[in-house]
Amino acid sequence: MTAGFFYKFPRSGIYRRVMTNSPSTYETWSREELIARLLLLDRPKTQIPKPQLQNRDQKKQFNFSSHARRKIALKFCYSGWEYGGLAFQNVKTPLPTVEGVLFDALAKARLIDPDVGFDGCGWEKCGRTDRGVSAAGQVISLWIRSALGTTGEPGVIQSPTPEDPTSTAEITCPGAVDDPGSPHLTSKDEIDLPTPNANSTANLEISTQLEPSSHPVSKPTKSKVEHDYPTILNRLLPPTIRILAWSPVSPTFSARFACQHRHYKYFFPSAHLDIPAVREAAAHLIGEHDFRNLCKLDPAKQITQFHRRILRADIEPVGQDLGKTNGDIYVFNLVGTAFLYHQVRHIMAILFLVGSGLESPSIVKDLMNIELVDRKPEYQMADALPLMLWDCAYPAGEVAWNATSGDPIEARGSSDLYHQIESIHSRSQIYTTLDQYFLAATAAHHAPPPSPFPLRAVVAGTGAMNVPLGGGTFKRTGKYIPVLQRSRLDTVEAINERWRLGKGHRKDEKRKLVAGDEDE
Repeated sequence: MTAGFFYKFPRSGIYRRVMTNSPSTYETWSREELIARLLLLDRPKTQIPKPQLQNRDQKKQFNFSSHARRKIALKFCYSGWEYGGLAFQNVKTPLPTVEGVLFDALAKARLIDPDVGFDGCGWEKCGRTDRGVSAAGQVISLWIRSALGTTGEPGVIQSPTPEDPTSTAEITCPGAVDDPGSPHLTSKDEIDLPTPNANSTANLEISTQLEPSSHPVSKPTKSKVEHDYPTILNRLLPPTIRILAWSPVSPTFSARFACQHRHYKYFFPSAHLDIPAVREAAAHLIGEHDFRNLCKLDPAKQITQFHRRILRADIEPVGQDLGKTNGDIYVFNLVGTAFLYHQVRHIMAILFLVGSGLESPSIVKDLMNIELVDRKPEYQMADALPLMLWDCAYPAGEVAWNATSGDPIEARGSSDLYHQIESIHSRSQIYTTLDQYFLAATAAHHAPPPSPFPLRAVVAGTGAMNVPLGGGTFKRTGKYIPVLQRSRLDTVEAINERWRLGKGHRKDEKRKLVAGDEDE
């Protein structure tokens, strides 16, 4: 006989499994046990519910109010051709904006509260760049989460925290505070102390209002180091946006209004251009002038003052400031205290006309004379690709750029960033070399056409010609019309008034309607 099992079903309703030496049979079961067995078999099978994964919306919310904040400045670079401009747009854009991508990275790192938006974190940018324009030294200022919540660091706002009964113990080290031999330590500095023991208690003075027996001395904490903002953000940002450095700034600092001057660079090949003539034309820009004829008139801004001060305007071979010159590529350096909408690209378009011999260098001076040219002539501005915001300068002492947080472990992020940019540069050199040999292969079968530029006399050209616009682009024209002989736009006053009475008026009415609905 093989051993088996049978079940007992007592009146309590809890059945028991009993082992027996005889096979299980229903012949010996009582009537109540048989009924209980049938009810058990007829019971519907119940499935154990699977644990539901926690939803993103159900996750514990990050409490920004419990963390300290500080105001900092971020310096970063970006490839303009990948983005629809720097400034965030409230409407959907074909390409992402630099500010939108950077804001999302800051929010993902929980360095800013995404619910308060740009205004809630005091976001300010130094210089706005449009679609296709790059930057190597763009700067923004904002309030950001800080790791120095208890160090008394200047500029760090302390967040209220629950009172800790053990925090009333004060540990002081005689000789560390106000000790001439320890110039780096002050009464506000956080001091790392070893755990007290029999040999070290003589050197420690402990003062507390609590009973030592009930509240033992807590273990010392490690000196806090600020978040390594560049490394944190560069891990989240695409390779086309890189954070270069950060700086602590005062609570009143503004990346826009504290800037003393901005430096733009525009790169272009010297082929078929009269470089000395371009230099002569650029020299007329230095000083304070009216640039209404050398910018794009934007009536939505209702600008009536077009005077801007230019500190530097020169042409030099690329790499001259870096000690590595390239005779084929030149750069136009333009430094000013402030700029108008598309001002650099309009200036560069005129310089291309001068370099091609289609205009005299004096055209720049004429366009800045509003008594002579009171309305802007029609002409196409230069391409955006070669334009770069190179630097934003601030008064001494306003900013102190840091590549890392100061932690030696995090310092590796600085060298990693250099290697990343170096790799991108090396790859772009390969692309340039490939394109150079593509051109050589083409020239073996298609002779390069002769170029009329630079013209040796300023005359109205006849026949088809490609007028350069920068970045490898050009405007093909059959007959060139000098700039001062072209059709002109309306006066600034007329353009502004037309906008106010038209689109501006409709916007005001819509704004009033929305405000009325909110009041109701």
